[in-house]
Amino acid sequence: QVQLVESGGGLVQPGGSLRLSCAASGSSFSTYVVGWYRQAPGKQRELVAVITRANNPTYAESVKGRFTISRDGAKNTVYLQMNSLRPEDTAVYYCNAYNLGSSKWGQGTQVTVSS
Repeated sequence: QVQLVESGGGLVQPGGSLRLSCAASGSSFSTYVVGWYRQAPGKQRELVAVITRANNPTYAESVKGRFTISRDGAKNTVYLQMNSLRPEDTAVYYCNAYNLGSSKWGQGTQVTVSS
């Protein structure tokens, strides 16, 4: 079964950039649909971006044009490049891998956008 570890979160000023990584172990990532989700305090977890097995991306309207999801098969890692960050992007970001009815979550990484 795949295990996921997120990294790359931190504190950044508005307008800044971060790149989150979701590294998989225990199974090949290439057969999974992988999504990035986020949850802000007091709010429900929401989908940010998803990449299919064919590496086709889909984005939430709130991040379109600012965030990019990508997959590196050789490193078994999915990335979320986040540019032009806003205070409302502040949240814990989670990686999820889905395949054949099996869903796995990472532990999350905190992203804080503040001056």
